[in-house]
Amino acid sequence: MVRSRFTRRALIGAAALAAGAGAVACSSTGGGGASDGPLAPPPAARKKVLTIGATLEPPTFDLTTNDSASIPQVLLYNVYETLVKLDSDGKVRPLLATRWGVDDAGRVYTFTLDPGARFASGSPVDAEAVIASIERMKRAVSATVASAQSLVERAEAVDATTVRITLSRPSNTWLYHMTSKPGMIIDPAATDLDTTPMGSGPYRLSGWAKGSRVSLERNPDYWATPGRFDEVVFSYYVEPNAMASAMLSGDLDVISNLQAPSSLAQFQDTSRFTVFEGTTNGEVTLGFNHRSPALSNLKVRQAICHAIDRTTLLETVWDGHGTLIGTMAAPTDPYYVDLAGRYPYDPDRARQLLAESGVGPVSLRLRVPLTKYATDAAQFIAARLGEVGVTTTIEELDFGGRWYPEVFQKADYDLTIVAHVEARDIVRFADPTYYWGYDQEQVRTLMAEADAGSADVYAAKMKEAATLLADDAAACWLWLMPNLVVARTGIRVPANATTLSFDLASVTARS
Repeated sequence: MVRSRFTRRALIGAAALAAGAGAVACSSTGGGGASDGPLAPPPAARKKVLTIGATLEPPTFDLTTNDSASIPQVLLYNVYETLVKLDSDGKVRPLLATRWGVDDAGRVYTFTLDPGARFASGSPVDAEAVIASIERMKRAVSATVASAQSLVERAEAVDATTVRITLSRPSNTWLYHMTSKPGMIIDPAATDLDTTPMGSGPYRLSGWAKGSRVSLERNPDYWATPGRFDEVVFSYYVEPNAMASAMLSGDLDVISNLQAPSSLAQFQDTSRFTVFEGTTNGEVTLGFNHRSPALSNLKVRQAICHAIDRTTLLETVWDGHGTLIGTMAAPTDPYYVDLAGRYPYDPDRARQLLAESGVGPVSLRLRVPLTKYATDAAQFIAARLGEVGVTTTIEELDFGGRWYPEVFQKADYDLTIVAHVEARDIVRFADPTYYWGYDQEQVRTLMAEADAGSADVYAAKMKEAATLLADDAAACWLWLMPNLVVARTGIRVPANATTLSFDLASVTARS
């Protein structure tokens, strides 16, 4: 949804974007001919360049070893493609596969591949290539990727353009995962995914200035509708205000998701900018390490939830943009339950619960990544927890250098704040090895029954699980991240952010 004025809260699902007349930065070479000489060649075609401001740089391009959402932001649907993809309405559509079906038992999927599909290397995207990619994903270091493909019991080539995949059990979520990272089809010839991703998409990696930008170039031999831009540059900014300044000065064409909502007023000139506002799948979560002695106590967790005035937090930290939530679900999820009022701000109740817990003085390490929403929220939350008797020590960590290896991989923390941006990532609470360390058998049972059941059973069982997570204070859900996109007038992108991809195929630019 495009907004000509700025509302205080994002409404339903959008991921969004827009942009500007100069969104396509153009340059040309060539000139006119001499009056008495032969005609000069026509001016060279203008090079179309799109420059996108982003926050987190990929630590690597190897999605099989790293779960950072910044990797699919650049690569998904742009460099790598999937058999099927999610459109802006969250519906599964064909991509490398022209059609697919599943047997009555819900275990055997058959995909028919587009016979014209080619990797950028020129090799065909055939059944054997798809099977090799799935097997590579099953061996992935990334828990997100490997767990999704662990359900594949057998993958067979019926013929060059037909793949039959048998799952070990019925799964509602497996096809959904195939639209994202686990479903990316990698060129079998690829050996160094860290620096040289090889896929079949409309773009290919052309440059990586670490700490600064990532460049993609149009794949000249793309098998389907070619990309609209000759070059796309993702330019990374740690400081949100610096990104806003770059947009104002014309160095950027799009801000992919504004990280300083208070700066929106600077972009009210509709002759230069368009602002899109909507929701994402990004649940900003105050994560609890359930292995921590204090946080293994339900009453301590509930006390922390009651101690935080989330309405004021959202106004203070994110200028009121976003949606309060009370569990790991977005309004676009089929199992969404509005539980935002489960733990109202009540410091007296928080103190009472802490006293009843019997834990004694509570002192916790709050380790957060160096992103504006997390660092600002940490200061606010630490102050509120201090008012009820919980002492917190804040540590701000570089996302790729320290937060990911220390907090996410080694679970070295008590509290953390991060936006979990993958769609339907509520299933992480069914995995006790995940960095939260949450171990609740009833949640696992409900989610397993949901995955194996009909669509109606799936929604009902997942709603039960979502409610149980809220009651158990498995985390403190702060708000659902809005998608605030600023772009130069003239570029349009579908509003809904249903995936992690900044899908360049959906971007249009006015000539």
